[in-house]
Amino acid sequence: MNVNDVRQLVQVKMPDLSRRNRVLRDAYNVDEYRAAARRVLPSGIFDYLDGGSEDEATLRHNRAVFDRWGLMPSWGPVVGPDTTTTVLGRIAALPITLTPTGATRLFHPDGEFAVAEAAQAAGLPYSLAGLSTVSMEKIAGNFPELDRWFNVGLSPDKGVLQAKLDRCAAAGYRTIIVTVDTRALGSRERDRRNGFTAPPALTLSSLIGIASRPGWWVNFLRSEGIRFPNLEPAEVEGSMVTPSMWEQILGHSESDQGWDDVEQLRAAWPGKIILKGTVNPNDVATAASLGVDAVQLSNHGGRQLDHMLSPMDVIQESRQRVGDSIELYVDSGIRRGSDIVKAIALGADACAIGRPYLYGLAAAGTAGVSRVLEILAEELRRTMTLVGVSSIAELKGRGSEILRTVTREED
Repeated sequence: MNVNDVRQLVQVKMPDLSRRNRVLRDAYNVDEYRAAARRVLPSGIFDYLDGGSEDEATLRHNRAVFDRWGLMPSWGPVVGPDTTTTVLGRIAALPITLTPTGATRLFHPDGEFAVAEAAQAAGLPYSLAGLSTVSMEKIAGNFPELDRWFNVGLSPDKGVLQAKLDRCAAAGYRTIIVTVDTRALGSRERDRRNGFTAPPALTLSSLIGIASRPGWWVNFLRSEGIRFPNLEPAEVEGSMVTPSMWEQILGHSESDQGWDDVEQLRAAWPGKIILKGTVNPNDVATAASLGVDAVQLSNHGGRQLDHMLSPMDVIQESRQRVGDSIELYVDSGIRRGSDIVKAIALGADACAIGRPYLYGLAAAGTAGVSRVLEILAEELRRTMTLVGVSSIAELKGRGSEILRTVTREED
């Protein structure tokens, strides 16, 4: 073999001075985008994104539970495979939704605009958080083809709630997500150590962490100040640092809301409703009986109640309880295309992601979000091909044939 032969076989990667370009070129999975986000963000901001409550047992369980299911391929021809599916009556390119995340511009100055752009390009639904840093109207105006969802709280003030619903309808949001797992604020001890409290009380180590990431700090100072334009009853110019707003960002809501409020919401909202934040099959059945269109099984990514069940622990029982009467989504811990295959095989209609797209956003902006979605799509197609299914519909129908519980040494 001569030198010319070697040159044809070996491609040398030239150094790239752009950190963003290096990430886009060299990060091959969600975990590597997580590592890239950690290198960019101040430690306190990264902990706010990445941490869980108390001992973080739920956070760890959310990943470990996927390893309890093994894939059993079957031999035969595979066509495609076709990853398209329907989510609440609309075609989605993948069985993936982008779940709401508050204060998204903490992670990148383009914030919700970047996520919406990537979601629209990928043909996936995106739910804007109530505590988003961009107004619902601006997202609607800039991304008219996006399947837009909005996250609302069950306000005890029915007038305020109706005003929000009217605003959603006027802006063309067809689906609302109601979060029901924030009756109290989870004890996120990383945040408490870093001073991410209500009101914020940043520690010396947090300030040092911010100073150690000058790129983030410069971008933050150069960007428009963070505001929360979707607060009731209309756009306001409130500051992120007010205690009540910070408490909302961290996840607290009213604790005296119940099923009567969901029933009233169903009567007031003509569009689709998703109930998010339960891992109780009884709650799933009750939601179905009240006319809710979908339930997003969720433990809030391990950020609320510690030692909580994972959605993967209850998806089969939940599906058995409601049949095909409503759609079921799974979140909390999705990191691989194979995770999506396992969730759908067990009875989910789609998977919702939050942290994965935020890792991509922090690491490389819009392109990072798009690349994370591409990686999940590539992994999903590859896993479907290797398992031996040609479509999401086939995966749902043959789910019990391709999964087996396993006991791994590390368990």
